[in-house]
Amino acid sequence: MQLQAPYHHHHNTIMVPPSPLSTSLRGFTSSISLLLQSHINENRGIVAERPLGFNSIDGRLVRRRRKEFGIVASSNVAAPLWDAWKPEKGSAAPSLSDVLWPSAGAFVVMAILGKIDQMLAPKGISMTIAPLGAVSAVLFAAPSSPAARKYNVFMSQISCAAIGVLALTIFGPGWLARSAGLAASIAFMIYTRSTHPPAASLPILFIDGAKLHHLNFWYAFFPGATGCILICLIVSSFSSPLLMLHLIAKET
Repeated sequence: MQLQAPYHHHHNTIMVPPSPLSTSLRGFTSSISLLLQSHINENRGIVAERPLGFNSIDGRLVRRRRKEFGIVASSNVAAPLWDAWKPEKGSAAPSLSDVLWPSAGAFVVMAILGKIDQMLAPKGISMTIAPLGAVSAVLFAAPSSPAARKYNVFMSQISCAAIGVLALTIFGPGWLARSAGLAASIAFMIYTRSTHPPAASLPILFIDGAKLHHLNFWYAFFPGATGCILICLIVSSFSSPLLMLHLIAKET
């Protein structure tokens, strides 16, 4: 009987030492990537925290950067895009009075405007226009917003309405007048710092509303600005009872 010794294949592995050039290139590449990442994080206002391995000196640097630039993020992950589709996290649920009083105020505004329409019907004039509904929403639901300031309301209402009349006079009815009137109104509100979104619809309303053309430049004061005076008076009358309710709720 013949015994056969197992035959083993021996593979010789040749270890090639890394060249100095490749080592320096890798180091240079990693340094560039770190610099780019830190630059991106700075532009985004993202602050890296202690879990990433910063020592106490880096922690003081982070706190100083927060103080200087107002950075309050606590992670290096950007907020998801769908956060804008959800209610604000820090906002509390509105109270019953915060819901009922603005709604009641808007109801009173439309009721009074409807009554005025009945009196003005023989003259073919109407006070109830869609932009006044948007004005009511701004003044009742967000009275502390910049758009609710009296300067913004009346400066934009009068000027944007006049811009609509001017656009119709220059370009005639059609898409060009609507586009030019809207663009000029937005530019005017930004330039004069009187942004009031409901006023941007006044030029389009005048250009497309044939029953308003006979008002000509009186449209700058009626019905938009006149309706805003009425709404502001109703808001003022509603604000005092609302303030009293808030004070009573705090005391109880």
